[in-house]
Amino acid sequence: QVQLVESGGGLVQAGGSLRLSCAASGSIFSINAMGWYRQAPGKQRELVAVITNGGRINYADSVKGRFTISRDNAKKTVYLQMNSLKPEDTAVYYCNANLQEYSIISGIDYWGKGTLVTVSS
Repeated sequence: QVQLVESGGGLVQAGGSLRLSCAASGSIFSINAMGWYRQAPGKQRELVAVITNGGRINYADSVKGRFTISRDNAKKTVYLQMNSLKPEDTAVYYCNANLQEYSIISGIDYWGKGTLVTVSS
């Protein structure tokens, strides 16, 4: 019914850039917030960046100044522009959205399947 599909992951050299995209589809009435999380091997999933429906943005300290989150409301899509990538950024990146479906009042969290980002040294 509702799904999030990520794209844009891949292999990049240290110092390079990638842009991740996440498109939400289905019976969506509104989106409260969309963001990106990542999980590296042996580590817990952590928040990378989030943008709310009001345009408020939060970044993890480790990516501030390097990553930029943006959105396209018409396309129900969130982007993550990743510059100056480091090997420590290597992880599976997951899209997250808190949204409302037409028949549900409360917001619900949805997750994408993830896209792998590998940064080589």
